[in-house]
Amino acid sequence: MTPASAFDTQHPPSQKILDKCVHCGFCLATCPTYVLWGQEMDSPRGRIQLIQLAADGAVEMTPQWVGHFDTCLGCMACMPACPSGVDYGKLIEATRAQIARRFRRPADETWFRRLLFATLTKPRRLAVLSRALFAYQRTGLQAALRRSFLKRLPKRLQTMERLLPAMTAREHTSAVTPAAGSTRGRVGMLLGCVQREFLSGVNAATARVIAREGYEVVAPEDQPCCGALAMHAGEEASALACARRMIDVFDRAGVDVVITNAAGCGSNMKEYGYLLRDDPAYAARAREFSRRCKDVTEWLAEVEPRALRQPIRRRVAYHDACHLQHAQGVRQQPRSLLSAIPGLDLVEIPEAAICCGSAGIYNLVQPDAAAALGDRKAEHIASLNVDLVATGNPGCIFQLRSALAARGAAAPVVHTVQVLDASISGDPAHLS
Repeated sequence: MTPASAFDTQHPPSQKILDKCVHCGFCLATCPTYVLWGQEMDSPRGRIQLIQLAADGAVEMTPQWVGHFDTCLGCMACMPACPSGVDYGKLIEATRAQIARRFRRPADETWFRRLLFATLTKPRRLAVLSRALFAYQRTGLQAALRRSFLKRLPKRLQTMERLLPAMTAREHTSAVTPAAGSTRGRVGMLLGCVQREFLSGVNAATARVIAREGYEVVAPEDQPCCGALAMHAGEEASALACARRMIDVFDRAGVDVVITNAAGCGSNMKEYGYLLRDDPAYAARAREFSRRCKDVTEWLAEVEPRALRQPIRRRVAYHDACHLQHAQGVRQQPRSLLSAIPGLDLVEIPEAAICCGSAGIYNLVQPDAAAALGDRKAEHIASLNVDLVATGNPGCIFQLRSALAARGAAAPVVHTVQVLDASISGDPAHLS
């Protein structure tokens, strides 16, 4: 008799994708956890073998088995390195969805994950939280906590506190930003969840840059979470619900393209067609929606520039967000946009393919591994003696700021579109 699979019948990991892996090992050098620990089961090749064993009923979902998937960042660095074209991203997300349904985590871990999803994916709750954090920092409570009590907290809560950005007045992004000059088109813009409240300047800069290039920008205020954090963590049902709502919102907006400025969100939205493939009411709409999704740097590299770029005489390191370079294949476009700014000296960071350790909620649920990767990335950046670091994902911004601050490095970390906005406006002072 054939042993029963450890997986249920709801979208189990694809056997067709599993069969593509020839176990060549080209993925090993690009996998952050393999680079850190050198353990086969913490590499893409090893995890694929673990998935196959579970599919064959040879192993069960034990804590040890699940642990190897929890330590995966889902950075997708293995995919461009794979000569066989194994879509590891679909395997890891399907496996995590199975784990979420079929494995019972310890109570404290379950509580912590629920707390994250109950806040980080809820824009209205984040708005309330941001006001509380503003008071927490401005009253001096944060400084007092860091001097006395912070090290007594659980490590995950310590990590959350250290990743907090310096709270400033929220920059509002209008529901509609008119085009500068003659209108070339109508563009939708994702606001995001965490970015909407904690990095609102990125959204404001995105809207300004697009408008100055001659496009009307529509940013619907009722747009939900895109579902990326939930999908990457295996919370499939809630992720699909978010996807349906997002499609409805932007279909009503009547835009030509949907611009994203958060790498993880963008990669997830480009997969809506696949994620909703079994939904008769949304499958075709999801495919069309995904076709219209573009990262802001990807889209700006395609349109003829209208706004004049003013000089920025800074030495700038560009950090590749994993879900931008690996999942979306957007690597050269941000470099081209930055290189086109007069006076800007663009510098490459060593080990550009290796994750900084952010990876959605990874730096919160796996703080030790994330800290090791953040320190590694910060060391490389510090060696370059740059004035500024640019990247394309909010999680990377928080992670790099924290890691660089721990090293005493002073280089600010900003979004790529903020550098473009500073160049177009002729006011680079606020990048400091």
